[in-house]
Amino acid sequence: MNFVEELKWRGMLHDMMPGTEEQLAKEMTTAYVGIDPTADSLHIGHLVSIMILKHFQRCGHKPIFLVGGATGMIGDPSGKSLERNLLDEETLHRNQEGIKKQLSRLVDFSSEAPNAAEMVNNYDWMKNFTFLEFIRDIGKCITVNYMMAKDSVKKRFNGEGDGMSFTEFTYQLVQGTDFLHLYQHKNCKLQMGGSDQWGNITTGTELIRRKTGGEAFGLTCPLIKKADGTKFGKTESGNVWLDPRYTSPYKFYQFWLNVSDEDAERYIKIFTMLDKETIDSLIAAHREAPHLRELQKRLAKEITCMIHSEEEYDKAVEASGILFGNATADALRKIDEQTFLQVFEGVPQFEVPAAALAEGIGFINLCTEQAAIFPSKGEARKLIQGGGVSLNKEKVTSTDAVVTSGDLLSGKYLLVQKGKKNYFLITVK
Repeated sequence: MNFVEELKWRGMLHDMMPGTEEQLAKEMTTAYVGIDPTADSLHIGHLVSIMILKHFQRCGHKPIFLVGGATGMIGDPSGKSLERNLLDEETLHRNQEGIKKQLSRLVDFSSEAPNAAEMVNNYDWMKNFTFLEFIRDIGKCITVNYMMAKDSVKKRFNGEGDGMSFTEFTYQLVQGTDFLHLYQHKNCKLQMGGSDQWGNITTGTELIRRKTGGEAFGLTCPLIKKADGTKFGKTESGNVWLDPRYTSPYKFYQFWLNVSDEDAERYIKIFTMLDKETIDSLIAAHREAPHLRELQKRLAKEITCMIHSEEEYDKAVEASGILFGNATADALRKIDEQTFLQVFEGVPQFEVPAAALAEGIGFINLCTEQAAIFPSKGEARKLIQGGGVSLNKEKVTSTDAVVTSGDLLSGKYLLVQKGKKNYFLITVK
């Protein structure tokens, strides 16, 4: 497979230094992508870089993930108007371990293949650098004029944010030092990243040229935005994380399921490993019948299975069916409490004391006196007789139905449904 051609048809190529394609055609090439460990989980904003290295490895080349233990202590000014909070060593170490665990699921680190992925931490070589060594060996190689010409620096000097500290100004030299180190010790000849990293990447290639006389290359992918121009990967509640502790597989699945038609056509190329023929046929079928949302369903399936597992994907689909489909009471009882609460987030909720259920309570009394689900007992009777009321996804068939603690889901919830779409959640405390 031709790596550059693969990126082109997927819409994942933004800039590339001359000679990059020739280098990749010549030999198995080592490339790296840097990730700053600002949290102990990656989020979907990191997925583009990960997918690029997945394709890179599949094309026979060797990927390196550089976790920025040192650069994470500084903060990259690229694309930002404010200085980043600095992290202590203990936090950085915890974050690195979390990231490594996630990456190991997505890229081959463990095989004996010559192009097995590696993970490195720039703190390992930066921690022994003295300031005098740095300004003598690195600082003298790159002029201030060269550094000032970078867009990421110019923007901050021209009034975006509160200016730029010396710490952040030197970031491109620190990142360039990483590239130089990997070039000298890992024969790494290519650095890849988002288009906002172009300035830092080219500083690295220039540093390699001036220090060693050797040639190195850079390649960037476009920064992903939604069709409406807003930032990709953010929701009202913040980032969409890869770690289920922060974003459950259900919410993760729902994010992809709810993307627009236009975004789905781009995202399925970028965030899945499906081949061109499969993707083209999916897009064609989707354009014929967009209301079926088959493209979004396939996109959500591929990514949820890749990041979590097929089992978690099946659970997410089942949970979605509870809210939007004809799921059974058994399906409702099978989902875990966290997912249950997320499925019914935003529906009207009531709290009822546990004592009310101790000896059983009439369903109608529960839903009128304890929780104002029905405006009157008369209306409750009428709806029950018409077959329009369910408790925990089972039809309430009698106006004399009694609710006991044995009906509780996860030992504390009752789900009442009026008609097809009106849900009410009762929490028993």
